[in-house]
Amino acid sequence: MKNRHAAALDDSIVPPPAPTTLLQSATSLAQSELDSVNHAIQRRIASDIALIRTLGAYIIQSGGKRLRPLVLLLSAKAGDYHGDYHIMLAAVIEFLHTATLLHDDVVDASAMRRGRATANHVWGNEASVLVGDFLYSRAFEMMLETNNMEVMRILAATTNAIAEGEVMQLLHAHSPDTTEHAYLQIIRRKTAKLFEASAQLGAVISDQPPSVCAALAAYGLHLGTAFQLIDDIFDYQADSRDIGKNVGDDLAEGKPTLPLIHALKHGNRRQQQAVRHAIENGEREKFEEILAIVESTGALAYTAEQAKLQSRAAIESLAALAQSPYKNALIHLAEYSIQRGH
Repeated sequence: MKNRHAAALDDSIVPPPAPTTLLQSATSLAQSELDSVNHAIQRRIASDIALIRTLGAYIIQSGGKRLRPLVLLLSAKAGDYHGDYHIMLAAVIEFLHTATLLHDDVVDASAMRRGRATANHVWGNEASVLVGDFLYSRAFEMMLETNNMEVMRILAATTNAIAEGEVMQLLHAHSPDTTEHAYLQIIRRKTAKLFEASAQLGAVISDQPPSVCAALAAYGLHLGTAFQLIDDIFDYQADSRDIGKNVGDDLAEGKPTLPLIHALKHGNRRQQQAVRHAIENGEREKFEEILAIVESTGALAYTAEQAKLQSRAAIESLAALAQSPYKNALIHLAEYSIQRGH
């Protein structure tokens, strides 16, 4: 079932650039800074508690692409930033992201992430939650070093929004009555908010005017939303080796993602009943039946189209930036967000 409808992600006659090429072009531009971020992460995760060092290193070194730190680095360089706070803040962003993953996996009872056993599966829920708390507190300890109230305001608001998104997702779990609007609010807080903060922080530390800071925040929000919508599609049509988790996990967890919401709205009575029952009961064993329904109702194509709209909105937000290789790299990330399904 690998990428059977990947073509839905692009309707152009001309083949798009390979996703790996788009990502590499963006990453290569900031590779030295990314190396410095990785060094900062290794230094700052240090603790005299062995379990913190071991578990923290396990999850941080588990193959993530460092997309959020990359967005921050590119945004700062697009504003002609010449200091070094962007390195530390990129590490802060990665710590916050890693903390949310640790907590997410406990809440979702996940057993695999990024192709490896989750930390809670290896060390247990208690250790995962507590190390996640350590990473949160270490991140705030680091951000204080910037002595920049706007930076601290953005990051404090971001962590609050992420927590709210987690609670909203919990409240809507196993609820087939979740609307598209409610779902978008969940993912904008839970997933897209950290992308938004990453892009906005790059503009703030490079002393960009408020209009540019707002434009880059919008870029990050649209970019993060596009990423999550494509992840929604991956739950139905990707290979677990590609997405690093089991296909059908969202369904098994009773998450009413956009493909299911669309199928519920446009399916016939029998299809609606099947989808409702699957969401309410988290029926992974009904995966093939639900997959057939989301395909026949056009739910995957609809979700892909919504992701493309978000990607385009992200690119349009960059009009406020002066032309530079770093602006081009941010554009490539927006293109990559929807083409990684190919």
